[in-house]
Amino acid sequence: MIEMQLGGLGFDPKNMSPIVLLRDMEERNFLPIWIGMFEAASIAMELQEFKPPRPMTHDLLTTTINVLNGNVKRVVINDILDNTFYATVEISTKDNTADIIEIDSRPSDAIAIAVRTKSPIYVTESVMLKAKMVNAEKDEEETKQFKDFIDKINPDDFSTYFDAR
Repeated sequence: MIEMQLGGLGFDPKNMSPIVLLRDMEERNFLPIWIGMFEAASIAMELQEFKPPRPMTHDLLTTTINVLNGNVKRVVINDILDNTFYATVEISTKDNTADIIEIDSRPSDAIAIAVRTKSPIYVTESVMLKAKMVNAEKDEEETKQFKDFIDKINPDDFSTYFDAR
């Protein structure tokens, strides 16, 4: 497994769909994942430390896990089939960390939870091989484009959309 970090949020310039961009710790590999607008807004709100007046779904899930003495150990993006990513949220109980519960999740929801719980994000090597990723060592120009893309990301774009609803 490869540990990844949230590299940023943005919009696909071709169809204005939200994208979450993961990057490895050495910033050599980047993995874009197209996500829904509400999930992007949820991630952006947490990154901006914006607290809505009532809990959002990801806040509710995080609170529920904590109240039940759970601890999010990590999220894992573990498969890609027909251009659809799959993930799990791995939870341990605070009483017994040896027992791990894996909960099936959309990657966008798993990432939203990881951001809230400050949990690590992993991607399996098989997903990295199958997915449309960018490798800095192999394609310097594409990597430069992704880094430029990350630099232009403005999380306010997502909260503005969310506030308008």
